[in-house]
Amino acid sequence: MDYEKLTIEMRRLALLAGDKIMEIYNSDDFDVKTKSDDSPVTAADEAADALISAGLRAAFPDVMLVTEEQADTHDSTGATFLIVDPLDGTKEFVHRRGDFTVNIAYVENGTPTRGVVYAPAKDRMFFTDSSGDSYEETAPFHPEKVGELVPIKVSEANNEALLVVASKSHRDQATDDYINKYAVADMKSAGSSLKFCLIATGEADIYPRVGRTMEWDTAAGHAVLHGAGGKVVRFDDHSPLVYGKEGYANPFFIAYSPSVALKDA
Repeated sequence: MDYEKLTIEMRRLALLAGDKIMEIYNSDDFDVKTKSDDSPVTAADEAADALISAGLRAAFPDVMLVTEEQADTHDSTGATFLIVDPLDGTKEFVHRRGDFTVNIAYVENGTPTRGVVYAPAKDRMFFTDSSGDSYEETAPFHPEKVGELVPIKVSEANNEALLVVASKSHRDQATDDYINKYAVADMKSAGSSLKFCLIATGEADIYPRVGRTMEWDTAAGHAVLHGAGGKVVRFDDHSPLVYGKEGYANPFFIAYSPSVALKDA
């Protein structure tokens, strides 16, 4: 893989998709349809997916592509592939809460090694460079020209006063029960893959997810966190979360700074 080209293309396509999403987000009204799994889908999901998929297929025709909005790609199998969630946090988008992201990632041998997470309504952009190190880019953004980059790194966590981030739309008792095993100083909610990025920047220490997710929901955030020194492990046995699983469904997991003393499930 040409990592320099990959970095440029993923960032560019994420920004262009974000522009398309915001056009629809800022319109007076948009239709919301329901997919077979009861999750919502909008014209923004579909427009962003078409743009990103076309761009990735043109740039990397020999690399397997998996994208949430194209069910036929979910039957593909492999350990190395591009994976896309063109609009992660559709519920946040529908309710105009702003916590939605464009996610594009490259998985190598089951591990997300490169990725971009762009939150267009929040003007936040996180991505890995060609070496796999993670940065936050400062707005304003231009698809063809990279702006000011700030290297990001996970926190040195204080296990007596942890900063926890949890899902905004999928919080439940099981999540709270696990969080209660820790000494928590502050608790924040965030939508979509932004939770991984908050750990990558040191704004949070740990994000436990006791609920259903798919690999396209997590791969880009996982890559950004990995490039900032963080980890993502299975909830049950704390082994690394791997990708390319059957059906692209994730088990429960924990994303965290390695200085957090993890508790058992």
